[in-house]
Amino acid sequence: SRFETCWPALMKDSHGVIIIFNPELPSHLKEIEMWYSCFVQQQPLLDNQCLLVAHHKPGSAGDTENLSLAYPLNKLKLIHSNLEEDPEDVRMEFIKYFRSIITIMNESREREEMSIIS
Repeated sequence: SRFETCWPALMKDSHGVIIIFNPELPSHLKEIEMWYSCFVQQQPLLDNQCLLVAHHKPGSAGDTENLSLAYPLNKLKLIHSNLEEDPEDVRMEFIKYFRSIITIMNESREREEMSIIS
């Protein structure tokens, strides 16, 4: 895509990646593999630093709730967002995700400080 030249700048010093996709589009299911490869595996970030969000548009089929993704995407935390039905649920999941990222950042900072001390 025309934004690929910007990717290194976007990735620099990032601590987490959220990939939002439309589970009803087969093209999106292929694309998220590429996003995961570029933004998570090549960084490298841990799988728990990545959140997948299957976003269901208003009035969409909704039978994609039991979406099964292939390896390695099936190792990632996947949430379904439907802002019509349950915005609060999505908000809570985001808060949990951000808390986990902050914990990871704090742990890595403590490790760096310890390595400087020792």
